[in-house]
Amino acid sequence: VQLVESGGGLVQAGGSLRLSCAASGSIFNINRMGWYRQAPGKQRELVAAITSGDDRTTYADSVKGRFTISRDNAKNTMFLQMNSLKPEDTAVYYCNAHIILQKSTIAQYVYWGLGTQVTVSL
Repeated sequence: VQLVESGGGLVQAGGSLRLSCAASGSIFNINRMGWYRQAPGKQRELVAAITSGDDRTTYADSVKGRFTISRDNAKNTMFLQMNSLKPEDTAVYYCNAHIILQKSTIAQYVYWGLGTQVTVSL
């Protein structure tokens, strides 16, 4: 199983970016998915998460009202629309997914992508 992020880049403050995370491989079902970020010298933190089925979402206080998480279950893909970006949003953004590999078991495994850099300039 692989998670591949895309959509990062350099943007001016106030601008927008849309991140994508595509899961591939032998996947039966994907439960919770989330975006995390890590800035230099800081711990990795949860940005947003979305459940499977009812698509309940959770956001860090710092991004509420500016970021929107969504998913396309048919394509095993997750998105993060980031608007009104601020310099403090600069970080490497990681995709995270809780994946069930086989129909015969409820065991799920946690996977991470390699990350995509988001840089917001003044």
